[in-house]
Amino acid sequence: MQVQTIESKIYEIRGEKVMLDFDLATMYEVETRTLKQAVKRNLERFSPDFMFQLSKNEWLELITDCDKFSETVKHNPGTPSVFTEQGIAMLSSVLRSKRAIQVNIVIMRAFVFMRQYALTHKDLTEKLKDLEEKYDQKFLSFEQAINYLLNKDKIETEQKERKRTGFGN
Repeated sequence: MQVQTIESKIYEIRGEKVMLDFDLATMYEVETRTLKQAVKRNLERFSPDFMFQLSKNEWLELITDCDKFSETVKHNPGTPSVFTEQGIAMLSSVLRSKRAIQVNIVIMRAFVFMRQYALTHKDLTEKLKDLEEKYDQKFLSFEQAINYLLNKDKIETEQKERKRTGFGN
């Protein structure tokens, strides 16, 4: 299982990065009801910041935003449970299979990668805004900003050397 596959199954709900119970069940190679039963038997391990049930509105909004859910999942009368990173870590101790441990390792790596990417992206965004303010120029990407800086002297020289038109020449 690849980190990119897992990243595509991580959603942001209520300000938390979470994974849906049926996606986790598929990864762990168990039925969703088996996963839910294991959680129910060990409910004291899953505080509200580890796992919560989606409201009907949250579920409908997620279905609307994501085209990748199967028709079976979309039309399921119940709403899924979602697990935060800590809840997923707890799942491996509840399911107690080699598969659960292996999958959890990859899932934890995906969460770490996403956190690192978000921090890096935040730093780049701030630097890009600083460059835009300094050079009074709008950049679509960090790459465009770097290219502008590399060619800045050339552009300024061309501007000075071009033939002027209009009044005052």
